[in-house]
Amino acid sequence: YCFLILAFYLVMIRSDYTGYPFPTAPPVDPFAKIRVDDCGKTKGCFRYGKPGCNAETCDYFLSYRRIGADVEFELSADTDGWVAVGFSSDKKMGGDDVMACVHDDNGRVRIQHFYNVGQWAKEIQRNPARDEEGVFENNRVTCRFKRPVYVPREETIVDLHLSWYYLFAWGPAIQGSITRHDIDSPPVSERVVSIYKYEDIFMPSAAYQTFSSPFCLLLIVALTFYLLMGTP
Repeated sequence: YCFLILAFYLVMIRSDYTGYPFPTAPPVDPFAKIRVDDCGKTKGCFRYGKPGCNAETCDYFLSYRRIGADVEFELSADTDGWVAVGFSSDKKMGGDDVMACVHDDNGRVRIQHFYNVGQWAKEIQRNPARDEEGVFENNRVTCRFKRPVYVPREETIVDLHLSWYYLFAWGPAIQGSITRHDIDSPPVSERVVSIYKYEDIFMPSAAYQTFSSPFCLLLIVALTFYLLMGTP
């Protein structure tokens, strides 16, 4: 008799678990695509690559916008390793505050903080980034994060309410560690950047600079004139 009661009790417990399953974790929100139609309006953008490129087709893309006491950055580059922006007092590498989005061997994209010492980057444990998110898709590293506009005086973290030259770089990573950038002379903003001024700036990559220089244009005009006039 006791055995029958115990069996009945176990059946009831099993049916309860079957009818009322344990709650599952909520799904993770997918990475929201970077909007380029806001460039120059509600955020500033830099595009490097083919004319007319966007955040998914440029060799390198960066946007910034103020959100309260923070600045939100969005970065994307044609690489399977890392993409970064550096804040510099000049146009040269060295003594720069750098934020990098690094694709590791586990498929994650992590936001790391570096400080350029000469020609190499030293990771800094104090990381001002928050609200971090990133994704690796279609052989591109893309990320989004915020960092405070103002920080107490600190050598490795610049005050973003001041204007800085922006250094743009990207390259491969080995086991989640960044290596040398893809091109010998990464692009740099032509002038210092203010987070209080939103512009949409395009910089042609090397493949599209050939016919944009004044010398090349002059040479093309001269050759055209020569061909139209004919040889004596």
